Amino acid sequence: MSLVVRDLAVSFGGVAALAGVTFRVEPGTITSLIGPNGAGKTTAFDAITGYVRPLRGEIGYGDAVLSGLRPCEIAARGIVRTFQRTSVFPQLTVFDNVLTGLHLRGTATLAGILGGSRRVRGEEARLAQDADAILAFVGLAERRRRRAVELAGGEQRLLELAVALAARPRLLLLDEPGAGLTAAEKRAVAGLIRTIRDQGVTVLLVEHDMRLVMGVSHHVIVLNGGRVIAEGPPAAVQASPEVIRAYLGSARADA
Repeated sequence: MSLVVRDLAVSFGGVAALAGVTFRVEPGTITSLIGPNGAGKTTAFDAITGYVRPLRGEIGYGDAVLSGLRPCEIAARGIVRTFQRTSVFPQLTVFDNVLTGLHLRGTATLAGILGGSRRVRGEEARLAQDADAILAFVGLAERRRRRAVELAGGEQRLLELAVALAARPRLLLLDEPGAGLTAAEKRAVAGLIRTIRDQGVTVLLVEHDMRLVMGVSHHVIVLNGGRVIAEGPPAAVQASPEVIRAYLGSARADA
C-alpha cells in the first residue's frame, strides 16, 4: 500500500512548519525525506503518525484515511516510527523493551492473563522467542539482560529500531537512525534498513547523513521552508542546483 500525503499544512504559533506538502511513498521502497534544519521533516513524521493535527490536507495509507486518528490507531494499521531522540524505557532490560513492542501482536484477554491459562503461557513463550530473534537481527542478543540505560548511544538506537520492528510494521518511519553513530555503525544500520525492506517493509527515512541517504534510498524527497522543492532518484536529486543550494551543498562542504 502507498502512503499518500496531499496538501499537508501544519502551523505552530502562527509559524508554518509545513505549507502544503504533497508526496507519495510507494510500497516496497526506501524513501528518504531530507532538508536543512527546520525544513519540516520531523513535523511531517509527527503528522503522519498522529502526534500533531494538521491545519489542512489529507494523509492516506492504502484505502484508509489516517488524518484525525490517534497514534495508537495508526500504529495498529502497521505504521510504526522511531524518534529523533531515542525513546526507550531506560530502566527496563533490553529484552523487556522489545517485549513492549510485541504487545500489538498479543491476543490474550485480561481473564486469561490473570488465570495463567495454557494458551497465555504458550503465547508468552512465542513472544519471548520473537523478542530474541529481533535482538539477534539488530545485533543486541548479548545485551538482552542489560538495562537500556547501560547501553551506548549507538546500541540504544539499535534497541529503538528493535522495539519498532517488534510491532511488525508494514510502513516503518525512521527519524535520524544514524544520529550519533560512528561510520561503522552507520554502515551496519544501512545494511539493516536494506534487509528490512527486503523482508517486505516499506521504509520512510529522515536522515542528515547524505552518504547514508544516497546509499540506501530508491526515492528522495527534499523539503525546504515547509515545502517540497525537489524529488526523484538519489542521483537526480543530488545534481539539482536548488537542492545543492538549500542543503546538499553545505552537507558536501561538511563531509
